[in-house]
Amino acid sequence: MEFTIRAKGHKNISATHKTTLEITKEDYLTPTGHCIIGIEANKSMFDFTDEFKEKLRNAKKIIVEIEVEGIKDTIIGEGHKDLILNHPTDIVIRKSNYICPRTLMINANKSAKDINRKIVKKLKEGKKLIFRIKIDD
Repeated sequence: MEFTIRAKGHKNISATHKTTLEITKEDYLTPTGHCIIGIEANKSMFDFTDEFKEKLRNAKKIIVEIEVEGIKDTIIGEGHKDLILNHPTDIVIRKSNYICPRTLMINANKSAKDINRKIVKKLKEGKKLIFRIKIDD
């Protein structure tokens, strides 16, 4: 099962946060948003079906593939039975096991600072981001 979100970069993207990575539906980014790698996302967790949310909660492995102009990076994490998955604008990947309405997955192997720097450079130029969430059934 897969869910694809499209977003775009912004000149203020730094992608230096050590524990989280985020995309948002918001249309702006301040220089302090160190975990944000994409803005103006075309979908939020509100757009996930109930079936997809349930699969995320039960997933032992969630794969997020990010792609910008053919350059890809992959983040692997896990679900949790307590995931809320209802934030209207933000989707956050966490290296920790902290859960809030913005949390997509926990115990991830990468945060914003770990993303391929070629991707980050393109995002700083405002390029388009494809954010694919995959669950192994």
